[in-house]
Amino acid sequence: MKFIQLKTPGDATQLFIDEGEVPVPKSNEVLLRVHAAGINRPDILQRQGLYPPPADASPILGLEVAGEIVACGDQVARWQVGDKVCALVNGGGYAEYALAPEAQCLPIPESFSFVEAATLPETFFTVWHNLFQRAQIMAGETLLIHGGTSGIGVCAIQLAVAFGVNVIATASSAEKCAAITALGAVAINYRTQDFVAVVKQLTAGQGANVILDMVGGDYIQRNFSAAAKEGRIVSIAFLNGSKVNIDLMPIMLKRLTLTGSTLRAQSAVAKAKIAQELEFRVWPFFAAKKIKPVIDSVFSFAQVVDAHRRMESNQHIGKIVLNLE
Repeated sequence: MKFIQLKTPGDATQLFIDEGEVPVPKSNEVLLRVHAAGINRPDILQRQGLYPPPADASPILGLEVAGEIVACGDQVARWQVGDKVCALVNGGGYAEYALAPEAQCLPIPESFSFVEAATLPETFFTVWHNLFQRAQIMAGETLLIHGGTSGIGVCAIQLAVAFGVNVIATASSAEKCAAITALGAVAINYRTQDFVAVVKQLTAGQGANVILDMVGGDYIQRNFSAAAKEGRIVSIAFLNGSKVNIDLMPIMLKRLTLTGSTLRAQSAVAKAKIAQELEFRVWPFFAAKKIKPVIDSVFSFAQVVDAHRRMESNQHIGKIVLNLE
């Protein structure tokens, strides 16, 4: 099979197409003929040598795919050869064939293309776990999202709106703010507005009940100011750095909860639980057309360098996908 090889940790030019053996599924795995693979920020970090894969995972980049099952392990019960699924994989997504645990596969929503389906697993698993499992967000609450036009951001906005949450999201340009507004959220241009002041104004001085932060750096302290009493702040990335000097007093005075997580390091049992909840509680929104994929750009397998550069430009609105068809 063909796959994307990483010559050595570094910039996007270290990626190239190579050939290797098709993997063999374990007893609880399926083998997918990959038609499309999502590009995600952890892929960039892995390419840079900052996010090594677990010891038992494929060293090939790629955490989400959509495709057709071509082989099943002997303990696979739900899926059959020929089924079309999207899957959260533990690595190996940038390849013509990839392995996925049975429990991390989900049916492709009706009428979705493989490219559309490949945008779902990594972002929806991440958002569901952090907002709905960890932060326990509820209808009527106010959610502040930093990075509202990222793949995570557009997913979080749509999911939260679908569940009756009031959403505010930050972005860096008028174009991105317009995209946020179109998804049903209130947009803040962080280059021209102070998000703390705007959030306070929009919530009659109360602040946001939940904050989803991918920025870190000086945003950590500012999030304390923007949060409501009993607020929950969830950190899932640190684009501006994870090491900062902060005053923890607001956590005590406001009774705040500061938490965070990474998805890849979680157990198979935890990921299976997320998948079950997504299929039961979120997948119906696709059929009802209340949530839709937001795709920024699609690149061919041979254009993987350009795909990574597009993500690193931070100009994208929505998901970036590799199309293997």
